[in-house]
Amino acid sequence: MGSPMVIVLPLPPRELSPNARPHYMAKARAVKRYRETAYLSSLAVRLVRPMQAAKVTARFFFRTCRHRDRDNLLASLKPAFDGIADARVVGNDAGMIHMPVEQYVDRADPRVEIVVEAVP
Repeated sequence: MGSPMVIVLPLPPRELSPNARPHYMAKARAVKRYRETAYLSSLAVRLVRPMQAAKVTARFFFRTCRHRDRDNLLASLKPAFDGIADARVVGNDAGMIHMPVEQYVDRADPRVEIVVEAVP
């Protein structure tokens, strides 16, 4: 189907963690900003036609080697997945098959890389 697309984003803000208890407006602002960031980053790599189904892998790069809860990391990316769907990389975020979260250390450049591969 082609080579996988890599969408690079900053680490999600703390307000998006399922364990966070922010004010609802602070969370709404964080969701909106992160979704827009994912949308704009996705526009640069999207295809002409959206994929119907895609395998999605999230690679987190942190400053330290402390491991985080993978379920919470994936949940904090919900606005990013919505932004990717908004950019029409994937027709609908329901067509995303989420692979296990990967964690790495990059002290100089903490980030999230979302790898999107078409599923035949």
